[in-house]
Amino acid sequence: MDATAWTNTICMYDAKWKSNFRRKLIHWFDGHQRDLPWRQLKTPYRIWISEIMLQQTQVATVVDYFKRFTTRFPTVAALARADQAEVLKLWEGLGYYRRARQLHAAAQMIVEEHDGEFPTDFESVLALPGIGRYTAGAILSIALDQKLPILEGNTIRLFARLMTIQSDPRTTDNQKALWEFSESLLPRKRCGDFNQALMELGSQICNPKRPKCLVCPVNNLCMTAVKGLQEQIPVASKKVKYENLLEAAIVVNQQERILVRQCGPGERWESLWDFPRYTLSQNAEAKSHAQQLQMQLKKETGLEAELSGPLFQMKHAVTRYRITLQCWKGDGVTGRLRKTPTPTRWATLSEIEEMPMSATGRKIARKLKSL
Repeated sequence: MDATAWTNTICMYDAKWKSNFRRKLIHWFDGHQRDLPWRQLKTPYRIWISEIMLQQTQVATVVDYFKRFTTRFPTVAALARADQAEVLKLWEGLGYYRRARQLHAAAQMIVEEHDGEFPTDFESVLALPGIGRYTAGAILSIALDQKLPILEGNTIRLFARLMTIQSDPRTTDNQKALWEFSESLLPRKRCGDFNQALMELGSQICNPKRPKCLVCPVNNLCMTAVKGLQEQIPVASKKVKYENLLEAAIVVNQQERILVRQCGPGERWESLWDFPRYTLSQNAEAKSHAQQLQMQLKKETGLEAELSGPLFQMKHAVTRYRITLQCWKGDGVTGRLRKTPTPTRWATLSEIEEMPMSATGRKIARKLKSL
């Protein structure tokens, strides 16, 4: 949306329109908001934890994780004192583990630079690891009712429909317009409730497909609904092109202990434990794969093993990769485990149960336990 178009659009949404929108939205929210644990006690710390957990994760999934996490770490100081391994273990299954590492680092930063008190000014919150403009605004508006705008997936879709944006809303120009629109809508009071109401409306009513326009409290104020363009707006961004990968995890067994390694900096599962894992050629046969895996295992660990498999396989996706993961078994181990670039050790299944593991690593461990 260029400057002229944005100016013309702004003129359509005058003070009366905004007043009606705020009134209808808040009235609807007061009667329809979900009972979520982070809404019961709105402190900056608790809202921060919830907002980080909710990034690219469904609310239903987050609820139990939030309860466990805030019970174990009820304050910033408690989180800062924890070992990273414990933080990652509690996070296990939520994915996007960088969020957990940044939470831990931010908590330590708050203790060091803010005496353990969550900062209450926008710039200080924005300076914390893992926090951007949206998250900072959400924390301070919801917890402290500061007059700050928000813009995330649900509100991008909602605003694009309210404004009838017929181009990709995630372009730089459209993002600038949407942030300005969000700020222009803020009420004098109850900014936190208003921002939550926007997100609630976007997630519960203004769905990506088949929005529930008939029960929308602001349907008569939405130009997309009036024009019947709900299926065309928002315009979808370019689809991600996925790359197929074939990988193998080796369960190297020696005297009821299994070889595991901690993923290093920059790796997909950084700081988490996993079984030795390697990328395979998708066109090679199983015999060739076995030889390749034996060579890589010896090169990395100094160990030789008789491999059998694949025992089973699973499919999963990570960012732009669609991965087929095979599980191989390694017995008859010879050689001595050498020092490796990242921590590598022998562990029993009981010990592995207590380690923070990659999602697929955990699935393999549970399958082994059931055999």
